[in-house]
Amino acid sequence: MELQTVFWKEGKTYIIKEAITGVTTQGKTVEEAIKNIKEAVELYLEEIPKARRELMEVKNVGAVSVEIA
Repeated sequence: MELQTVFWKEGKTYIIKEAITGVTTQGKTVEEAIKNIKEAVELYLEEIPKARRELMEVKNVGAVSVEIA
C-alpha cells in the first residue's frame, strides 16, 4: 500500500502527516520521520481494520500545492 504524506519543519523537528488517515508524527531527521509515520500508520490500521480496507481502494492521483494570498 502506498500512501501520500506531507512533511514540514518546525524548529529542529520534521513533522509528517499521512493525508487520508490524518496520522501525524515527527522525527529529528526526514528519514526518522518517515520511519515513524510507517510505524504509526501500521499501528493505526491494526486498531481500525476497516480503515485498511478503505485505504486499499484509494488510488493516489498526485499532489498539488495551492498558494493562498
